[in-house]
Amino acid sequence: MKKIVSLVLALALVLGLCSFATAEGAAKKVGIAMPTQSLERWNRDGAYLKEQFEAAGYETVLSYSDNKNDQQVNDIANMLSADVSLLIISCVDSDGLNTVLDEAAEKGIPVIAYDRMINNDAVSYYVSFDNYTVGVLQGTFVKEALDLDNAGDKTFNMEFTGGASTDPNAAYFFNGAYDQLAPYIEKGTIKVPSGQTTLAQCGTEQWSTDVALSRAQNILGSFYADDTVLDAWLCSNDSTSAGVAQAIESDYKGSNSVIVTGQDGDIANLANIVDGKQTMTVYKNVANEAVVTLSVAKAILSGEAIDGAALAAAQEVECAFDTSSYFSSPEKNTPAFLLVPTVVTKDNLSYLVDTGLYQWDADQKYLLAK
Repeated sequence: MKKIVSLVLALALVLGLCSFATAEGAAKKVGIAMPTQSLERWNRDGAYLKEQFEAAGYETVLSYSDNKNDQQVNDIANMLSADVSLLIISCVDSDGLNTVLDEAAEKGIPVIAYDRMINNDAVSYYVSFDNYTVGVLQGTFVKEALDLDNAGDKTFNMEFTGGASTDPNAAYFFNGAYDQLAPYIEKGTIKVPSGQTTLAQCGTEQWSTDVALSRAQNILGSFYADDTVLDAWLCSNDSTSAGVAQAIESDYKGSNSVIVTGQDGDIANLANIVDGKQTMTVYKNVANEAVVTLSVAKAILSGEAIDGAALAAAQEVECAFDTSSYFSSPEKNTPAFLLVPTVVTKDNLSYLVDTGLYQWDADQKYLLAK
């Protein structure tokens, strides 16, 4: 008899949990549109978002759009047809989703711009890292590594590689870094032999490693073939850094170690850091970004008024609520939840292990993703 009672109680508990899951979100379907699987980080973003939302009881529709705006438009249109209750979008092109997001607005489907701002007023909230700070960290790292404040009459040569023109974050990264280094360029402490110092000149379409490699090879062949010393190359992210590091290894004639920056913590780039081919990366824990996105999504889908500052403060990770810095159109400030990035070098790779998302290989030399 006791066994029967225990079985009935257990069944009631299971049914109660199922009812709770349904109330929390099992009846809700969430569309997650990522830009591409060709870059390691977006695979991580998509996987973490899917994992977080499904663990919370939501059904998910996840797409990757091969860095093609038309494909992403089609992917999102299919999500709307599938009656999603919320869209989470990291755009291929910040200006390329107007028609389909206007449709979302007509249907009353809220939109979270994930990691990249979208230029459309259907966007309810923006969840990302402080992307200007990413660039500041990169520029500050170069400034301190070269000890520019104590350079005296010494000069240094460096180059810049930025990101995709369709990615609004590219300007934040580039400007954050350039603003740290511009005073030294104006003073003449830093020289840029190529003369390429704007994002328009230094951009890399689709953040492509091959495009960054080709441009870096051209610069090295044109401006450093006469044994001109290259001291630093500021790259906005790891995929472009991989191309630049490859070009330096194959085409640079100097024997000095070149400072090379990056961003994202891609596995191949972490190996480059260990091997001295890249100097640092700015790490953005996208697992935490997924957790914050879930919190914002739950608040939106609850239908209640959102206290953004309180919601940001309630996160287990450092997160700021910003209502003035980001715009989905010239007339509309978009409230933003911004996480804090971290500088990673060869000296603190254990920080990544401590996140629980990386592990050492068998020789305790290189990092692997868990």
